[in-house]
Amino acid sequence: MVNKQKILIVDDDNNIAELISLYLTKECFDTMIVNDGESVMNTVLTFNPNLILLDLMLPGIDGYQVCREVRAKYSLPIIMLSAKGEVFDKVLGLELGADDYIEKPFDAKELVARVKAVLRRYKPAPQAPDVPKDKCVEYADLTINLTNYSVTYMGKNVEMPPKELELLYFLAASPNHVFTREQLLDQIWGYEYIGDTRTVDVHIKRLREKIKDHANWKLATIWGIGYKFEVR
Repeated sequence: MVNKQKILIVDDDNNIAELISLYLTKECFDTMIVNDGESVMNTVLTFNPNLILLDLMLPGIDGYQVCREVRAKYSLPIIMLSAKGEVFDKVLGLELGADDYIEKPFDAKELVARVKAVLRRYKPAPQAPDVPKDKCVEYADLTINLTNYSVTYMGKNVEMPPKELELLYFLAASPNHVFTREQLLDQIWGYEYIGDTRTVDVHIKRLREKIKDHANWKLATIWGIGYKFEVR
């Protein structure tokens, strides 16, 4: 029997949390609810969720700080939930490591679709046994493996959320090819994601903080158009 995927719901409004749990349970997810930020880290250890739905306005430790703490130790995906719809709030959430951001009030069907979409991106599809090669690109001092979702840079493993890795792999797999922000948003986030191109800029910024320009390659900005993985 296949184990159900687990969703940790963090929201101080228990009515909203129970409603989310109801919809996710109908879609065959296991859920657990916590109502404050202080409980999240211990619950992650005991419940071992596949994804966290994280409200920002929590008593005590807010959702931003919870995201920082979770992201410092785990690479599991996080979807932020918030009544704050300003671009600044969305960008901040993404910069802290969230994989998606949903404004309240939200449509329950859309939320479930977002959860499924993020989980699909997070867990690579099993590779057929008759395909011997990994989905891997290699350059001097950089290896990006999409099969096991790992990045090695300057001989060290670099931890990064799934969408960062997928964005890096997608660009590096087509060296010197220029992609618009819209193309990258569509390729990495997919049609389920309702966002703006600023999301791409945020993830490129985070990648550059972890992967510095090399003498042989770099993540290049093509002003007014988008980005490319430039190989010299």
